Amino acid sequence: MLTCGCGRWMHTEGIEERAYEYGALQWFIRNECRGCGLKVGVDVPAGQTNELVDRLMWTDEALHRLDRMPPYLAPFFREDVEQNVRSRGERVVTYDTLLQPRTRERIEWDPEAERRLDKVPAPVRAMARIELERTAVDRGTSRITVALMEEVKAKYFGMAAQKSEG
Repeated sequence: MLTCGCGRWMHTEGIEERAYEYGALQWFIRNECRGCGLKVGVDVPAGQTNELVDRLMWTDEALHRLDRMPPYLAPFFREDVEQNVRSRGERVVTYDTLLQPRTRERIEWDPEAERRLDKVPAPVRAMARIELERTAVDRGTSRITVALMEEVKAKYFGMAAQKSEG
């Protein structure tokens, strides 16, 4: 944690995700002293912030994604993500964190499944992606297929794709 020249702790006010040369991700951490009002910004390599972040924080990019969710889903989603981040001993929720299943593994998507996901309305697309990836991880697979999408859709919405008889 940073200490201000006036002797008080600096409090984290925000974090921005920034990509720099060679694709390296950096975070710009904004801190402020609540005693004298001094503001300090620090660029650090992504993930190396525990000394500079005084509490659980969402990056500006992750907050933007959360703000775009339907208001009835956002509080539940936020609580779930924060609980997961805390369980790993981390303090920063990033845009990428929102797209990873709890195991932190990357899930592969079949091209057709990816195209179908693009047709899902934007406000629920992130939630759909996360639920599909979590379902895949729970089943021990690392690939999202159209069949899995149909199964999850049927589970949550009671609608399976109708097969044409012919």
